Amino acid sequence: MEFGLAYTEEQIQFRQEVQDWISENVPDGMKNPVDNRDASEEQWAFWHAMHKEMAQKGWLFPTYPKQYGGGGLSGDHETILAEEFSKNRIPWSGSSLLFATLLVWGTEEQKEKFLVPLLKGEKIAWQKLTEPKGGADLANYQSRAVRDGDDWLLTGSNVFISGTPRPGWEPAGPDYIYGPMLTDTDAPRHRNLGYFIIPVPSEGLAVQEMNLLPGFDQHAIFMDNVRVGSDYLIGGETQGWQVMGAHLEQEHGGRGKSTASPRDAFASQMVDYARDTVVDDTNLGSDPVLQQVAMEATLDSYRDELLGKRTYWMYQSRMELSYEGNLGDVHNREHQLRNTIRVRDVMGMYALLDRNDPRSPQGGAQEVSQRDKAGQRHAGGSTNIAKVILSRKIGISRTQMRSAPTPATATNYGS
Repeated sequence: MEFGLAYTEEQIQFRQEVQDWISENVPDGMKNPVDNRDASEEQWAFWHAMHKEMAQKGWLFPTYPKQYGGGGLSGDHETILAEEFSKNRIPWSGSSLLFATLLVWGTEEQKEKFLVPLLKGEKIAWQKLTEPKGGADLANYQSRAVRDGDDWLLTGSNVFISGTPRPGWEPAGPDYIYGPMLTDTDAPRHRNLGYFIIPVPSEGLAVQEMNLLPGFDQHAIFMDNVRVGSDYLIGGETQGWQVMGAHLEQEHGGRGKSTASPRDAFASQMVDYARDTVVDDTNLGSDPVLQQVAMEATLDSYRDELLGKRTYWMYQSRMELSYEGNLGDVHNREHQLRNTIRVRDVMGMYALLDRNDPRSPQGGAQEVSQRDKAGQRHAGGSTNIAKVILSRKIGISRTQMRSAPTPATATNYGS
């Protein structure tokens, strides 16, 4: 039985167009390094300019509406772009959580002010959610927003805020940070937050780099009476929890994955290592135990990809999502940890040799993965929180919840 995906002639031609563009425009030295700690200011400047060119082609954010600067392309186009960009180590995401917030909750004026330059690659934005004390408990947010005439004064702090560039790089960034603030201390939970976009730089705002286990792309944010206008508030002043729903729905898997093949490159590289490595005149992959481990990792990767692809198909088809995205989110978190352990089972201590050791397999890629998975399974909230959300979606929790509105269900998405 053939399970392969048959591409149309038009899709094959588009893939060739993407491959030709990469070959003609992206030098090897500008591709993402194996270890992002090796990323340079030159690479940042190159891609800051190149992303604007990609936006003009409709490739930077391909499925978002053309009227706001997106590509207006299909999910098939995004899938091909994702596959080719990933294979060639092109820095690209294809989406942003802020886009969902603006498309569902923003006014037309706010879409023109914020969404258009973001979709055109002219500006970048970082989300700010985690607080030092509350962690992922966003309903217990402490950072304050106080009215001052027609403006708001924002005070508080955040940690583990992801983004590029590094401090001191040019062009500087980000241009915005965005997320909730406590606007009414007397209101009950879920009715006491506002959702703000904050321009960078602003007086009273400081961004400090955090050098953590995975690298340099995490930051601490400090706000001391940062003044923003009322047009930087998305939705009503106590609707922040509801506004954040569109944001979190996608962060918790509600948009799915656009790739048609397994994205767990580290598991695939581990299989290659087992096949090609000879120890004591014996091929490593001939060990039946390691064969089983490698097959379990491969099957886990395919299963994860199918879950993500199903959600992506439903999202692009504008179908009402229930638990599907959250199921994919929980599986992805747990399967990546399982596969990280399997890599160590097969590769042994070689998986912990970094890119500076000549004995490190695959240029140190596995060591990068080991560090990354140790911390990044907490990104977007911990796995326990993801399981709580899933249990609420499938009706086995004390409380139940429905999926929040997204661009696919609440707007003319992509038109």
